Amino acid sequence: MGFLDGLWRGRESAFDSGNAATNAIELTKRHAQVSLTKQGAATGHLRINLSWRMRTSDFGGPQRESLLRHPLKALKPPDVVAHSQSMVNVDLDLGCLYELQDGTKGVVQPLGGYLGDVNAPPYVKLSGDDRFGSASGETIYVNLDQRESIKRLLVFAYIYDQTPAFDRTHAIVTLFPSNGPRVEISLDERHPQARSCAVVMIENVKNEIIVRREVKFVYGFQGELDRLYGWGLQWGRGFKSKAER
Repeated sequence: MGFLDGLWRGRESAFDSGNAATNAIELTKRHAQVSLTKQGAATGHLRINLSWRMRTSDFGGPQRESLLRHPLKALKPPDVVAHSQSMVNVDLDLGCLYELQDGTKGVVQPLGGYLGDVNAPPYVKLSGDDRFGSASGETIYVNLDQRESIKRLLVFAYIYDQTPAFDRTHAIVTLFPSNGPRVEISLDERHPQARSCAVVMIENVKNEIIVRREVKFVYGFQGELDRLYGWGLQWGRGFKSKAER
């Protein structure tokens, strides 16, 4: 199914990402939340993007030093590098746990093909699965015109079936409201063994849409994030098909 499948005819322009030239709001430990409602940005389609690249310190110096002690490593082919210096064996995925006001709960994520729907419950849709950290990254759309139906959304990132690499990966999640400044959350903390990270919570608090930085790394996957935030879903081991890979 294509990304635009299920959209209202003639409504493709509804995915307005706002004015990229405006100043960004960076959420930090000290300034951890912002109200989209007070920013006048709680309508339309909210675009949430995950992009990443390998830290530049992982290339060059340390590798050359290791060759002095291990000369035969010079014969080993170099690591394949994709867009934005992202190594092929790093596969960051973007997902979203959702809870609606009627009690409906679930997940939108590449694994299992749970891509969601932007015009029907859960009003959250994933654009697809980016395996290599391309310039476009991975993107989730949230229909804030249906904000009365949304209780809370937990946006998270996880490493699919590979060696943990959050400590070597510079990742950033950016929220683009339909208008106003974008909101940025950097995953810049070093957690070498972490496989998942709860990035940001979007909550409807008395009809006010609040965006709150989380950036909580865990050593497990979605099930551990579920337990941490009390979602109460049932989880099983999943695998990507060759087409998804």
